[in-house]
Amino acid sequence: MSRGRLSSLDLIPEEGQDDIIWAMGELNQRKRTQADILFELNDRLAVKGIDGLSKSAFGRASVRAAVAARKIAERRAMFAGIAPHLTPENVDDGNLIIGEMIKTLITDILDAEAGVIAPKGAMELASAYVKAIQGQSISSDRKRKLEDDFKKKAINAVEKLSNVKGITQETREMFMRDLLGVRGDG
Repeated sequence: MSRGRLSSLDLIPEEGQDDIIWAMGELNQRKRTQADILFELNDRLAVKGIDGLSKSAFGRASVRAAVAARKIAERRAMFAGIAPHLTPENVDDGNLIIGEMIKTLITDILDAEAGVIAPKGAMELASAYVKAIQGQSISSDRKRKLEDDFKKKAINAVEKLSNVKGITQETREMFMRDLLGVRGDG
């Protein structure tokens, strides 16, 4: 896949790149008009002896910047919505959410490509899918291990209660049954 012709924005020399970055930042702030920003950008470039950009070239760049900014904002909002679920206590839930997002992304890519995806790309997507499933499985295994470790520690703690004066065998068994769902004999 070839890149194609470079745009006039791409052809701005290195000494003008900070001005381009400034202009994109101004566009993202959405406080000034595109025409006003272009006018100031071209003034900045002229001071450095660099030809300015045409209205159409700057317009195309601003559309690309707006689309990118919108996508970033959408992703940020999406992750802000799931971030509370991505805690150490909710590792399994977080991995399930991320796994489902990856699977949805793969489906979206396949839909967008509509049969023009290369074999290597298909293999990479399949690999990503398998890794997402494996990640979910590893997470489930980890959760089971953590639960087993917790039960062992809790059983040991309840066993220590047996040595405390006034704690009966019946009380110990009640703790085991009610708190852990296990029989008193460990």
